[in-house]
Amino acid sequence: MTLALNDQSALHLTARDDAPMWLASWWGSYDGPCHRTGAAREVLETALKARPRHIVIDACGDATWTATALDTCRRLKRDAYTGIVPVFMIVPPTAFAAAFAVGADDVVRDDVAADEALARLAAMLRRSDRDTDVHPSTRLPGAREIEAELERRVRSGEKFAACYADLDHFKEFNDRYGYHHGDQVIKLVARILHDVVKGLCPEAGFVGHIGGDDFLYTIPLAAVPRVCDEVVHVFDELIPLQYSEQDRRVGYFFGKDRRGQLHRVPLMTLSVGVVTNQRRHFTRGIEVSELATEMKSYAKTLPGSVWAVDRRRDEPASPPLAASELVRERMEKRSAGGAS
Repeated sequence: MTLALNDQSALHLTARDDAPMWLASWWGSYDGPCHRTGAAREVLETALKARPRHIVIDACGDATWTATALDTCRRLKRDAYTGIVPVFMIVPPTAFAAAFAVGADDVVRDDVAADEALARLAAMLRRSDRDTDVHPSTRLPGAREIEAELERRVRSGEKFAACYADLDHFKEFNDRYGYHHGDQVIKLVARILHDVVKGLCPEAGFVGHIGGDDFLYTIPLAAVPRVCDEVVHVFDELIPLQYSEQDRRVGYFFGKDRRGQLHRVPLMTLSVGVVTNQRRHFTRGIEVSELATEMKSYAKTLPGSVWAVDRRRDEPASPPLAASELVRERMEKRSAGGAS
């Protein structure tokens, strides 16, 4: 197998010497490597080794080949790893219903019109990309969409903020209350971020789920104080309700560290690291991502739920990371008994 596999790779299983003209046109313009084979076993093995973007199975041929093609689709869809790979089938009229029954994501008859076949194939890929680019638990955009959003923000030239939100003491909560309650907390945080960001920045806000208890949202620069304050406030109002009455009343519970020693675990808090292009010039989204991660780590060193803005400049003479003025204001409010 000499195919250089990547996330744009495609597989084509067929018994024909030549593909239908419309499919040959599709492969000619497809932006990625495609491996064509007449061996069903090779498709199954390749899909397991490196999950392709999509698979086209041409079931047209004699009855034996049609059965082999249908069985290949069935076996692909039965496996949890290859089951999410979209399968597009070309079938004789007699196998149309059978193709859907074995799990094909879309099916066309052999005599389909070229424009319809191409439209259905493109639509299948759009659906698949949309479905696989969201986190299965929160349904928020995942890593690929987050990267695309950061690239778009950088290219736009508009003033924006990227905010990396991370839960504190989530692992201990998960250990005490179980993964089901932990998943409910993740969904709650996703809902808080989505509702606040979209409520205050309906058209200009974006919320993505990096994974686990890590989220990233982007908003216009001017909206940072209002959005981040509201996120932290709503979080601190709702998170205590996820604990038992006893834990909530005392504000902590006893958990074990990695050495098995008991220690007090406070209620969860939220740390948000904020990066803007107000004083910095970014050329790539990865630069924003890396700096947001750094700021998130810094925010986690501060007590309570807090958001910290990076106020350094691009100049080499800039001082090392320091608490932002906004963070200081928030900490002063806390010490004076102000609201979060």
